[in-house]
Amino acid sequence: MDKKTAVKLFESKKIRTEWNADEEDWYFSIVDVIVVLTESSRPRKYWADLKNKLNEGGSELSANIGQLKLKSSDGKFYKTDVANTQQLLRLIQSVPSKKAEPFKLWLARVGKERIDELADPEKTINRALDTYLKKGYSKEWINQRLKTIEIRKELTDEWQRVGVNKPSDFAILTNEITTAWSGKTVKDYKEFKDLRNESLRDNMNNVELVLNMLAEVTTKEISCEEDPDTFDKSKEIAIKGGSVAGNTRRDIEKKLGKSVISKDNFLLKKAKKKQLN
Repeated sequence: MDKKTAVKLFESKKIRTEWNADEEDWYFSIVDVIVVLTESSRPRKYWADLKNKLNEGGSELSANIGQLKLKSSDGKFYKTDVANTQQLLRLIQSVPSKKAEPFKLWLARVGKERIDELADPEKTINRALDTYLKKGYSKEWINQRLKTIEIRKELTDEWQRVGVNKPSDFAILTNEITTAWSGKTVKDYKEFKDLRNESLRDNMNNVELVLNMLAEVTTKEISCEEDPDTFDKSKEIAIKGGSVAGNTRRDIEKKLGKSVISKDNFLLKKAKKKQLN
């Protein structure tokens, strides 16, 4: 997933967030939101109790909550329960708070950019184009990268259609696709490129991006055709889709006589380019 972390302020209180470009949505730290709404001195316990209450009431909300590694006050990254905009609006309804309405208005302002972009997709493209150009990516690479975002969105829409909603489940399926086409798990692939919190896709070359797109578009098409009704079936389809691109990768490598999976990352390529100039 393409990600951008940020700390947003509501009435001077910090809320950790992470933007998911593939889903075009923000994810918010639930514990931080609980602090804002309740001013509780024990927000983690408050959230744990609320989750139990929601589960006992038969709510599917807590079951669909995912986790992301967000930076804590000690500077380290820990797995943190997060909710996207829609989930957060539903969660607020379960928290008695006089700040609920002001917070909803704040949330609407935070999401305004996303709403504007949904109404006019060209704004999404222009924003991403401008961001990548400022970072120093080539226009050829940017064109490929923007296409991957479109393909990824179509795939996640298909996963949601068949009942896959958790960010953690998206990650599992993505890992299956990546392993099938590249021969590496996402973790191994990032380590191979010497990446930490950076986006893997932002550090792929053109061939890697194209193969990844082939894997994801094939997975989407197979899913549409087979209409899986369980997560395990979606995993099988992810492997099938990734394998199509994996076979293509091996054909290319056979003709080139070398691997197309590159150790290069963007910073390394940028440094090499600077040395040449």
